[in-house]
Amino acid sequence: MERIEVAVIGGGVIGLATACAVGARGFAVCLFERHPRFGVEASTHNSGVIHAGLYYPANSLKAEFCVEGRERLYRFCHDHDIPHARTGKLIVASEPDDMPHLEALATRGRTNGVDDLEIIDVSRMRRIEPHVRGHAAIWSPSSGIVETEALVRTLAHVASNRGVYTLPDTAVVSGKSSLDGIELETTRERVVARAVVNAAGLYADEVSMAIGGEHFQIFPVRGEYAELTPPACHLITRPVYPLPNPSGLGLGLHLTRTVWGGVTLGPTATVQSDKKDYERSRLPVDHFLESARRLVPELNVHDLKLAGTGIRAKLAKPDGTFADFLVRRDTKVPTLIQAAGIDSPGLTSCLAIAEHVATLVDTTLR
Repeated sequence: MERIEVAVIGGGVIGLATACAVGARGFAVCLFERHPRFGVEASTHNSGVIHAGLYYPANSLKAEFCVEGRERLYRFCHDHDIPHARTGKLIVASEPDDMPHLEALATRGRTNGVDDLEIIDVSRMRRIEPHVRGHAAIWSPSSGIVETEALVRTLAHVASNRGVYTLPDTAVVSGKSSLDGIELETTRERVVARAVVNAAGLYADEVSMAIGGEHFQIFPVRGEYAELTPPACHLITRPVYPLPNPSGLGLGLHLTRTVWGGVTLGPTATVQSDKKDYERSRLPVDHFLESARRLVPELNVHDLKLAGTGIRAKLAKPDGTFADFLVRRDTKVPTLIQAAGIDSPGLTSCLAIAEHVATLVDTTLR
């Protein structure tokens, strides 16, 4: 039986970033990923937006890690030549009645430490995005975009350079605590790890239960996207969001200019039981038209085509109540560290989450 210091379960951006951070502290790390490639689920099936940190309740992990992680991610992308841009973002209030909600959102962001937010009027909004219509908007200059596939590749490369042993196409089946740590049964071999990090995304609840940790539930929320056809892509130059629905599961269908010059529209948010169902009963393209026209009235259905889908791993119940990230030691297994329920802003927060988890590993093992 192989004996290792730290096992990281899950090869998305959270698991990869954690493996990098733990490896940088001198621990021997082995990363297990159930798929043949890294980052093939939520890590690369999202809007690719770098969030500023204004949506989340004060003192929540989402607020803390987003604000810290944003700047870490910009530096990492710059240092490793990952395609990205600090584009700024508009959050648009469509009607005068929306102003209290818009102002409350800006106040929340400032409370979280996002100190560059402005509420701008129609004339300023149209100078930034001439084709967008609304009554007013929040201008968030710290927001941006990143190429998620390149981020995943780079994190995997950095992990390898730091001595992390990566095992793609290797799922963790079960585990149990022992005198030496946690004994893991995988589809390839059995290993004993002194500490385990559960960064298994959609399957974090199943992994935790399988190795004797806390019981919690991940709710799979499918998000579907449309995109603008090439002749219409000039209408948007940066992320443009509506005001979020306070009782909704997401931030609303938004338009996002990608690093390769396309424009996506989405995602929708539908709770489902199947963690693998990306395509069944897809919404028609005209489902996206009303949301698109609320932001850019000149769009028509011929400017849209269906695009990809993703499934978010949410701890929030389907009623839309807020649920924070679960990033801490497990209460049942002290050498198990949970990094679960990482939905948005998980991509933005990945490097900050990783440093926090690395500190938990450090205090657990030293």
